Amino acid sequence: MADTTIKITDEARDRLRQLAEERGVSTRAYVERLIAATPTEAERAEHTARAVSYVRSNLRPDLSDDDVREAALWRAAITTGQVGGRR
Repeated sequence: MADTTIKITDEARDRLRQLAEERGVSTRAYVERLIAATPTEAERAEHTARAVSYVRSNLRPDLSDDDVREAALWRAAITTGQVGGRR
């Protein structure tokens, strides 16, 4: 296992430490969990392709590429808070 140093703000370091402590793990273990749980763009694309394939095979054979693009736009808008705000 290699030791690596990254430069982050004191606030980010303190927050990482607090988040790790709340979960009962070391900061190193917490960072490793975050990395393992965060998919790369390639992994996300593969997951999306499998999901679209499943939907077309089992639920909506007429699901178009335009439908998929529109869904992605909606997801992005919801994620960024452009739509779906709390009431």
